Amino acid sequence: MDKADILPLYAAPQYAEQVTDWIWHAFGEGLPRAFFHSIVEHSQTPGALPLTFIAVQNEQLLGTVGLWRCDLITRQDLFPWLAALYVDDAARGKGLAGKLQQHVMTYAAQAGYRELHLWSACRDFYERYGWQYIGDALEYPNKTVHLYRYSSPASAGDATE
Repeated sequence: MDKADILPLYAAPQYAEQVTDWIWHAFGEGLPRAFFHSIVEHSQTPGALPLTFIAVQNEQLLGTVGLWRCDLITRQDLFPWLAALYVDDAARGKGLAGKLQQHVMTYAAQAGYRELHLWSACRDFYERYGWQYIGDALEYPNKTVHLYRYSSPASAGDATE
């Protein structure tokens, strides 16, 4: 197989512990693993948010991304969120981060969400994928982060009348 398959974690729950470890190590500064275990455990209900997606090739987990109700407690007015994007070191530099984002963008548009949001501590990465920087925000308790919005093309999620 030449390309990774992207599927919901509920379709391959055997990867849940690895996903938990990845996002805990990548995003869990000062937080217990149990916090991330709970996020992953409760993001595996078909048709409901939050959802976790994974990229798998030849039964090897390569990356993960979430579609969450909220990823920034100070901005609960924004909904939904692309969150916890992570690509394994061995799979980086091959476009997988973009494919994972596109998968969530497409899923969200088909589910009727016209906008997605994300926050990041870095700049100049997400803009390459069509995200618009919309300002800074505060991550609990006192970390300044950059906010982004992605607006789906009008036709992507529209039903034909």
